[in-house]
Amino acid sequence: MREKRNATLQNTKRLVESALMVAVATALSLFTVVQMPYGGSVTVASMLPILLIAYRHGLGWGLGTGVVYAVLQQLLGLSNLSYFTTWQSIVAIILLDYLLAFTVAGLGGVFRQVIKQQNWALVCGALLASVLRYACHVISGATVWAGLSIPTQAALLYSFGYNATYMIPETIVLVLAAFYLGSVLDFRREQPVRMSLEHGNRLSSGLTAAVAALGVIVAAVDVVLIAPHMQNAESGAFDFSGFAVESFVDSFWLPVVIVTVIGVATALGLLIAKKRLSAQSATADGGNALEIASELDKDA
Repeated sequence: MREKRNATLQNTKRLVESALMVAVATALSLFTVVQMPYGGSVTVASMLPILLIAYRHGLGWGLGTGVVYAVLQQLLGLSNLSYFTTWQSIVAIILLDYLLAFTVAGLGGVFRQVIKQQNWALVCGALLASVLRYACHVISGATVWAGLSIPTQAALLYSFGYNATYMIPETIVLVLAAFYLGSVLDFRREQPVRMSLEHGNRLSSGLTAAVAALGVIVAAVDVVLIAPHMQNAESGAFDFSGFAVESFVDSFWLPVVIVTVIGVATALGLLIAKKRLSAQSATADGGNALEIASELDKDA
């Protein structure tokens, strides 16, 4: 009787946790860093809460939570169904662009038993979910959306290109967030707890996270500046006619170059600081080891 009661309590806790994570994931999906003109956006790691549920509680809970999240995404994107008149197209959009595309986040925990390091297991889960979601969007773009936002001619190639413009930054943000959280919090416990890090390691991890965040910001800004010039707003064709400019100074390329150069220079400075910090930590550790060895010799 007690075991049954404990099992019921555990399932209730997991159900509440899953519901909270779905709510967080849905809220994060509304905060878009980049909104593409023909659908798709870069969010603040909106699939991460579903990945964490899958990592903590297994494949069944992950997929179940992913389905609920996918249904909510479909409800938020109901306006996209108005572009189609046949039931076959509507069903294909629901399945490919929503139900399957977001349910795959529930596969994010499959590497828990394979990869012992939590941060890398979460990174691999994030990559798997992102690749599968990208595949769903590509298939949808090359079939259902062909002739609308994707040109009918070479639809598959255009779908690969267009969906990559937001899925690549989205994947980078998700992977970095998964790596960082997996490095500072232990999600394998019943209640997630903070991992203990030495001061030097904490600063080094912080600098690494800063470099990664800077890279994401630079990539997102460049996408925002470049993407509108890739596709013809009227026909939807990727004719890249917007890339032809008469003056470099007056074109969108100047801010792209400025943002990229500043970002790279700042990242290099942070990496140099991290290297010096690592060298200082190694020197300090070596000095402590010598002191301990000296004390042992005295005792002997």
